[in-house]
Amino acid sequence: MQLFYAAYFFWPFARRAPEVPADAPGPDTEPVSVIVCARNELDNLRRLLPLLLQQDYPAGFEIILIDDRSEDDTYLYAQQLAQYYHDKVRLVSVARTPRDFAPKKYALTLGIKTARYPRLLFTDADCIPATNQWVRLMQRGFSAPGQSADLVVGFSAYTKAPGLLNQLIRFETLLTAAQYLSFAWRGWPYMGVGRNLAYTRTCFTATKGFASHIRQLSGDDDLLVQDAVRAGQRVAVVADPSAHTLSEPAATWAAWWHQKRRHLSAGRAYRFPDRLRVGTFLVANMLFYLAAVALVFSPNNWIPLAVVCALRTLFVSAVYARLSRRLGQSVNVGLLPVLDLVYFVQYLALGISLFLNRTLRWK
Repeated sequence: MQLFYAAYFFWPFARRAPEVPADAPGPDTEPVSVIVCARNELDNLRRLLPLLLQQDYPAGFEIILIDDRSEDDTYLYAQQLAQYYHDKVRLVSVARTPRDFAPKKYALTLGIKTARYPRLLFTDADCIPATNQWVRLMQRGFSAPGQSADLVVGFSAYTKAPGLLNQLIRFETLLTAAQYLSFAWRGWPYMGVGRNLAYTRTCFTATKGFASHIRQLSGDDDLLVQDAVRAGQRVAVVADPSAHTLSEPAATWAAWWHQKRRHLSAGRAYRFPDRLRVGTFLVANMLFYLAAVALVFSPNNWIPLAVVCALRTLFVSAVYARLSRRLGQSVNVGLLPVLDLVYFVQYLALGISLFLNRTLRWK
């Protein structure tokens, strides 16, 4: 199974030709609304907004900045920007969230209703675009050669920092992206990340917004993609490094654990074929490690076990290293076997944690 996933999904995607360069002639004639939802994000907005305003996009764009019940000076800062850049920045203020509604989904719905343009591009307040071509490249996903799309999934990386936790977060992000990007490229889209996602207003209407999961904390990105696919919306992939966004990773193991629990909680609402594809990949890798542990206690199997483990380690390391180059993400090749083991162990632990305790909370 691991050979199949690598040969059919990961390796071909890693060898996929780069997207059209940003400076090449292209369909840059449609204006876009860039939507950012923020709650107590003053420092992050001071870093993000100047980079958004510097985006090079000929057709023009607006920034919809949503202040979601902030208790710091986020609202004052956003108000000042909206007054100074009145032709570019528009402020939406959320004073309260209706009972039982997911706060971010409610805030995003208000932002989408406020947007002037039919094309919508989303990122989070704690992200920054990798280059000033981010808007341009993500918008080109709507009209890639030979196809037109209603929804565009992109890649959002985490910045590099010292320590094992950072290595694991970046590896987990790489491998998750390898799955949802390569599956979408093969015609089976199942998720995206709200830090770098675009769709049309028509697509949002086709999914009836977030109605099917409005009370669920997570899922403003992946569950919307699920609904869009059910509604027959077309999905495109933009994986050029110039179209990435960058985020600061969790600084502690506890913060990262809480974040992953929230992200994975949406998986129960995925379509069965998507759960089967993702689950098969995870289970195949987990069974490899479980079988290896079991066979260690059988001396007659040590030599073939060592050979199989070595071949498998070389194989997956080569695939993941190639994926990292395609997505412009540096990885420590020597650490890949350790990170791969820890990745699947932590997924097993997270699955058990969510089964035993499904209570989640939003920041």
